[in-house]
Amino acid sequence: MDFTFSEDQLLFQESVHDFLVNEVTPEKIRELWESETGRSPELWAQLAEMGLTGITVPEDFGGLGMQMLDFVLLGQECGYVALPAPLVHTAMVAVPLLVNSKSDSLKQTWLPKIAAGEAVVMVGLEQNVFVEDAHIADLLILEKAGALYAVDPQAAALRANESVDLSRKLFTVEFDETKAEKIADGAAAQTLTEAARNGGALGVAAEALGLAQRMVDISVQYTGERKQFGVAIGTFQAVKHHMANIAYRLEYAKAPAARAAYAIDNGQDCIAMAVSHVKLAACEVANLAAKNCIQVHGAMGYTWEVDLHIYMKRAWAYANTWGDAAFHKQRVAAYVLADDAKLGAGNTF
Repeated sequence: MDFTFSEDQLLFQESVHDFLVNEVTPEKIRELWESETGRSPELWAQLAEMGLTGITVPEDFGGLGMQMLDFVLLGQECGYVALPAPLVHTAMVAVPLLVNSKSDSLKQTWLPKIAAGEAVVMVGLEQNVFVEDAHIADLLILEKAGALYAVDPQAAALRANESVDLSRKLFTVEFDETKAEKIADGAAAQTLTEAARNGGALGVAAEALGLAQRMVDISVQYTGERKQFGVAIGTFQAVKHHMANIAYRLEYAKAPAARAAYAIDNGQDCIAMAVSHVKLAACEVANLAAKNCIQVHGAMGYTWEVDLHIYMKRAWAYANTWGDAAFHKQRVAAYVLADDAKLGAGNTF
């Protein structure tokens, strides 16, 4: 299979990159930390105007009808700026869950609103414990005792929880399932839940790749300006090795991201393994980037004033979001060690 992205895909990625870098600056992120919700309705409206909130929404509901493979590059750009908005969650978790549900009323009501940027839908699975951005959601889709429910946030009890990343807004949510709309239960709920988990894991993996690249870029700029013994520290071999160790692992983690997105789009048997592979690879390189970039910054890397910690803390948080390393290693091992594991053309990884 060919993972060479088209010229249109790369141009779209470039335009999104330019927009996000200009609009989502570290200064803007710090401002949002001090706001009541930590979110910017103006930024969300801009994302909607660019069509980003409706990328994976089917055309029949006002969206662009694109696939995971189309969005995986954009997910990396969201990570590059540590986007303080649930765009990746919307495109890779909430929208696919609604599209694949059996509820026509939910689709008709919410998909057009999501595409237009008029509604935020957040999904919470029992595995994650906390629900992100529940405080700004217009609809919550929550898992409880093996069933999925559509919940009005106004009818639920939200309790805020602190995160190491000040841009992530986490909540525990309690609701009465007898007063909520049951979307699915049994095998149908399990299928939707597994798909949501895979979409979420792929989403944070894509963001982790962007986070790693941003930390490298910040550190390369710093080491080019910081001088010791009269020369830039970026010329020191030890510093070059720190950056090189991130760079090659980052490059090798990009193909698995495309591979996992392709597997999801085409309903392949290896979805769980492909998603877990990229989640492990991406979060590993993001955490390595955090470690090595702090190292090359020296004591400055630990200070509040340096922007590095904005991206570093997001990388730390993502390591345990949508399944920790142990969970994803088990899924890869289950696939590789299965008696009927297939290595044919349809499942080659």
